[in-house]
Amino acid sequence: MKVLMKPIEMIAWFTKDKKPIPLRYRIIDENNTYKVIKVDRVLFAEEEKLAGNRMIVYRCESKINNLRRIYELKYEIDSCSWFLYKF
Repeated sequence: MKVLMKPIEMIAWFTKDKKPIPLRYRIIDENNTYKVIKVDRVLFAEEEKLAGNRMIVYRCESKINNLRRIYELKYEIDSCSWFLYKF
């Protein structure tokens, strides 16, 4: 997997303990067009601290261009920002 750390737009729902669960995200691809990716499965989620910022890392699986792909998403808790971390 290649580290990207690219900001994305996310649709997520939150549990009672305020933990977000990613549903689908939108990203701008290399042709400057939006691409919507549905998160089919979250394999695991863990919290980490990166440079003092609390983040939740999600390893996910989706069907992209008829291929099953595994990638990582990051949610920055303090700024409520989502990133495509590894792809």
